[in-house]
Amino acid sequence: MTASIAYEAVEVGTELPAQSFPVTRATLVQYAGASGDFNPIHWNEKFAREVGLPDVIAHGMFTMAEAIRVVTDWAGDPGAVVEYGVRFTKPVVVPNDDTGALIEVSGKVAAKLDDNTVRVDLIAMSDGKKVLGMSRAVVRLP
Repeated sequence: MTASIAYEAVEVGTELPAQSFPVTRATLVQYAGASGDFNPIHWNEKFAREVGLPDVIAHGMFTMAEAIRVVTDWAGDPGAVVEYGVRFTKPVVVPNDDTGALIEVSGKVAAKLDDNTVRVDLIAMSDGKKVLGMSRAVVRLP
């Protein structure tokens, strides 16, 4: 695959389409099975509270993966992402109800770099709190 956005067509400040990603307890169980991360803070409310968390929280890597979807959907090719990093600033708290939590992600082209690459800065929020800091991806465009 090749990215569908042309480097020449992108300007600093270009906003990527924002997306929201619902997270339920069932989502966390499915992710735990796929990733092998069965840490009880991600499924056991009693344990999560005993270790000082407000409730069960989403896996950090799950949150990170959901956020980068804004970039891969925009670029049209997951392989176009050549670098990606975040800092985990706040947990995504997932209550045990029919709604769960929502991860809201927006992004903006922050810099045009060499070799047809751009840096995209992401903002990931849940329950009004920034859950990822320094969330940046470098994307190679045709």
